[in-house]
Amino acid sequence: MTEKISISLTDEHAQLVQDAVKSGDYASSSEVIREALREWKARHLLARLWDEGLASGPAERDWSMRDIKAEARRRKASA
Repeated sequence: MTEKISISLTDEHAQLVQDAVKSGDYASSSEVIREALREWKARHLLARLWDEGLASGPAERDWSMRDIKAEARRRKASA
């Protein structure tokens, strides 16, 4: 389901959208805006998860990157 809405862009933003379509990276201006909204949503989710992680307090164990990778490999192998 889609909903058609109208938005106003600054001249600069409108030019960016038009350039993205002209370059062939996107088929339409709507596609550019949808991609921008997906990235905005992902960035906000990541920020929320980051804040939740910080609020959860210090880790129970001092993990190195090597430890994290080894644990991920162990979990993948047992899945």
